[in-house]
Amino acid sequence: MFRRRGGLVRAAATTAVVAGTAGAVRHRQDQRYAAQDQEAYDQQMAAQQAAAAQAAPAAPAAPDYAAELEQLAQLKAQGILTEEEFEAKKKQILGI
Repeated sequence: MFRRRGGLVRAAATTAVVAGTAGAVRHRQDQRYAAQDQEAYDQQMAAQQAAAAQAAPAAPAAPDYAAELEQLAQLKAQGILTEEEFEAKKKQILGI
C-alpha cells in the first residue's frame, strides 16, 4: 500500500514540477513577446509621427500688407487706379 501511495505522491509531485516549469516558461515567453510587440508599436508610432511631420504643410506666410499697399500706390501713381479705388482697396487690405 505504501508503494502505491509513494507512486501517487511521486506522480503528483512530478506533475506539479512539470506544470510549474511550463507556467514559468510560458510567463517568460509572454513577457518576451510583449516586449517585442511594444518595441514594434513604438517604432510604428515614431514612423507615423515622422511621416505626419513631413506631410504637414508649411504654415502660410503672413500677408505682407506693406508690399500690397506699395503696389497699390504704384498703380495709383501710374493712373491705373483712381483715388476712390485706391482708398477702397486699401481699406479692404487693412480690414478697416
